[in-house]
Order: sequence, then C-alpha cells, then structure tokens
Amino acid sequence: MKKTVHVVGAIIENEKNEIFCALRSSEMTLAHYWEFPGGKIEVGETPEQALEREIQEEFACIIQVRAKVEDTKYEYENVIVRLETYKAKLVDGQPTASEHAATKWVTRDELTQLNFAPADVPAVERIAKEEK
Repeated sequence: MKKTVHVVGAIIENEKNEIFCALRSSEMTLAHYWEFPGGKIEVGETPEQALEREIQEEFACIIQVRAKVEDTKYEYENVIVRLETYKAKLVDGQPTASEHAATKWVTRDELTQLNFAPADVPAVERIAKEEK
C-alpha cells in the first residue's frame, strides 16, 4: 500500500493581485514542476500552523493564512499526496527561495501557462477563474 503524505500549499497574493509560484529544483521530488509553496504537516500542527512554519523556513517571510481553496488527493507513482491549499497574505518580508530553483509572481492569466505539479492543478484552475 502506498504511503499518504499530507501537505499544505500557500497561494500568496501581492498588492498587484499576482500569485507567488515556486519552481522545484532538480534535487527535489517532482523536479522542474511549479507549485504553490508549502510542505508537510508535522505531528500536532494544524494545516495553517504548518503553512506558516514552512513558508518562514523555506522563504524567510511571514504569512497570514486565510481561506481554504482546495483539498486534493493525487496518486503519484510512489506516494499518495493530500494537498490542502490556502490563500495567504504576506505580512512581513519578501519570499526568498532557499531550496527552489526559481520563483516568480504571476497574474491569474499566466498561472495556467506554468507546468504545475499535478496535485496543484485543481487549485490553479480554481484560482485562475476567480475575478479580481
């Protein structure tokens, strides 16, 4: 039986209504896919707490987690991923990647042109359809 991994992702939006996206590096699983940044939920953490911690650790900035956008299960070759995505607001600092190959701020129209990891796609589609 495949292991299920519970992860969270942040849809961070700036004042120009652009969304922050991160490109997974060649050292990471799912290399060269774009994603909403986040990570695994540790024992005893809520999804919101995990997301705030992961963004602080990986991107050296502080976010405030807002409404849940999507809760997706996706079966990859070796693992099943449950991804909960949340909207988030940047409250301190600018995200700086320490592990990812690249990052960029994109408009909702540009979101669908990036090659997102499969588990992120339902959230991408939902966000791209939103009116701003």
